[in-house]
Amino acid sequence: MTAPETVTPTAAPPVKSLFLPAALFALAFVGWLGFQTAQLIGERQALTTARANLDPMELNATKLRTALDALASATAKLATDGNANARVIVDELRKRGVTINPPGALKPAQ
Repeated sequence: MTAPETVTPTAAPPVKSLFLPAALFALAFVGWLGFQTAQLIGERQALTTARANLDPMELNATKLRTALDALASATAKLATDGNANARVIVDELRKRGVTINPPGALKPAQ
């Protein structure tokens, strides 16, 4: 004879919760947002520093442009008054694509 088999009750499968995956996803998302924020703050500071470093160069370039415009206008005035050397300079500049605005003309918008 065989031994009677004992029937063990089968346990219900464990209930799987979405809490742990959702918590890990939320933690990863918040971490990513924090990282991106830190990166953007760093880039903003770098751009602010770069702009501050470029301000003196922009001021110098504006001064130089103003001086060159005044020189070119004076040369153009001499050329229109009949100075041959000034006429040669104005013609050479025109050949190279440099436009000289007459004195008192409106400056182009920048």
